[in-house]
Amino acid sequence: MADFFAMGGYAFYVWGSFGVAALFMIVEPILVARSHRTLKQRLGRMIRMNSEVEE
Repeated sequence: MADFFAMGGYAFYVWGSFGVAALFMIVEPILVARSHRTLKQRLGRMIRMNSEVEE
């Protein structure tokens, strides 16, 4: 089992790569959701401003 985790001397590279990939897979949906929410808020403000101007 220890040989599996040691990865023939490349453990730092292999497990580091897995860690970075996992981090990106966790962070990316959070950033996309935040960006989506911000965009919806900005569009809502623009629509409200536009409807106030037309009245």
